[in-house]
Amino acid sequence: MTTIKIRDIGNSLGIVLPKDLIARLRVSKGDKLFVQETVDGIRLTPYDPEFQQQMEIAQVVMREDRDALRALSK
Repeated sequence: MTTIKIRDIGNSLGIVLPKDLIARLRVSKGDKLFVQETVDGIRLTPYDPEFQQQMEIAQVVMREDRDALRALSK
C-alpha cells in the first residue's frame, strides 16, 4: 500500500504521485487520469471509462453489421 499526503498547491489542494506509481499507471506529464467512485472506494485510472463503453458498443455494431460495413468500404 502507498500513502500519499494531501498538500497545498497554490490556492488548491493536491497530491503528488510517487514515480513508481506513475510508472505502473504508464502516464506522464500532461496525461489525464480519471477518478471513479466505486463501492470499494476511489479508483484512479488512465483509461476513460466512457470511451471504453463506446468502444464496446462499436464492436457490437461492427459484428452485427459486418456485411453492410464491408459493402460501404468498397
